[in-house]
Amino acid sequence: MNMIQKRIVLACGVRTPFGHVNRGLADFRPDELGTLALREVLNRSKLDPKLVDGVMMGWVGQLSNAPNIARVCSLKAGIPNEAIAFTLHVNCVSGIEAIASAARQILVGDGELFIAAGTESMSSFPYSIRGARRYKGLKTLEDLKKNWTHLLEDPHIEVGDCMLEGLRDPVKGMIMAETAEILAQTYDISRDEQDAYAIQSYARAIKAIRNGIYQPYVPPIKKEGQGGLENDENPLLRESFVIDPEKAKKAPAMFDSEEYPFKQFWDSYGNEIKGKKFIAGKTRGTITPFNSCPRSDGAAAVIVTTDEKAKALGLDIMAELKGWGFAGVDPALMGVGPAFAVKRALDQTKLSFDQMNVIELHEAFAAGCLAIFKVGQEKFGHHWYDQWKSGHVNPHGGSIALGHPLAASGIRILLNLGYELKKDSKAKYGIAAACAAGGVSGSMVLAKYEG
Repeated sequence: MNMIQKRIVLACGVRTPFGHVNRGLADFRPDELGTLALREVLNRSKLDPKLVDGVMMGWVGQLSNAPNIARVCSLKAGIPNEAIAFTLHVNCVSGIEAIASAARQILVGDGELFIAAGTESMSSFPYSIRGARRYKGLKTLEDLKKNWTHLLEDPHIEVGDCMLEGLRDPVKGMIMAETAEILAQTYDISRDEQDAYAIQSYARAIKAIRNGIYQPYVPPIKKEGQGGLENDENPLLRESFVIDPEKAKKAPAMFDSEEYPFKQFWDSYGNEIKGKKFIAGKTRGTITPFNSCPRSDGAAAVIVTTDEKAKALGLDIMAELKGWGFAGVDPALMGVGPAFAVKRALDQTKLSFDQMNVIELHEAFAAGCLAIFKVGQEKFGHHWYDQWKSGHVNPHGGSIALGHPLAASGIRILLNLGYELKKDSKAKYGIAAACAAGGVSGSMVLAKYEG
């Protein structure tokens, strides 16, 4: 290990348009999306692949047909065998961790130039058949096929939906939307507030797409004979909610219906909602598909290197990486984690929240964002709500509108942040943050690059 003191920068970032699950990008495998992102970075930067010391790629829906997907995508993109590559799985902060991991490699002297990336195809999340292979129906693939019709009758064999399991915290035994409802009840966040937040996310995203804000770093992608995407898919699918906000009121509450009364939710998770009581006829569920981020497909990548190396190679520097911070909270309150990760990142960089000119916050759920606003203000004096109202938080829309391809979202919010800092002559500092299942959260501080 040879610790060095270097300025680290992000350069030549790019991402695919984000596709709504089972729609525009459904025919792209996660390794195809990741390879596309890496190739686009190499092409746009005119970087010789031989100069890449390694690839760090986040991937949440990890399958067995592309083990160590970072290596698979690296080789398919034309990066030489000598480059290292490893895959990260930190749920929705995987992209932030990919950048932090690349920076650490540089700081300890293990290389000078890395590509950090994230890829996800939620459309291809599999179903699983689990059980010890010693059982009759699972000894071989041929046995499985032969006993297919009787598998569900075998008590030793379990069939699961990896999509639903991947969005559930096994420690607390609750899906992510349930953690958002716990935050809404804990911090008295109404459905109307959440819907208003979601409508604003859509409005900003649609305006950004129409004004070409994303075009410089979100190229259209196509797959021969199977279509593709030119723009992020979800915002334009739900544009009618922005035109007619009353439509949001018609979205069904996830945990408050005739089939699943909200009292039942409260009976299951009321112990997590501290200091509150269920009041029949008054306490209502608030989380809906509209005020939650959609499941998505997509990939993103960015070069992480020293400013010295970037300038020597003529790379388009987005921003300087000042530091980062990761924090953990109760998994049942996972959505509020960024309030604490941001505090840690600011402490590490010796900067204040008020110095942040641009803020990018991953929007898993509107309830989580609004809880962050409250907790950040109460605990640390961070004026999140004021910054959001003035358009400094997610100025061009967030995950609720743009979509959330799990491991790619951390890179996406940092691309938003870096390019906004580069474009805005008055902006000097910015911060990005995301929550993740299990209560882990991450945050990263960037500064306008001044060579």
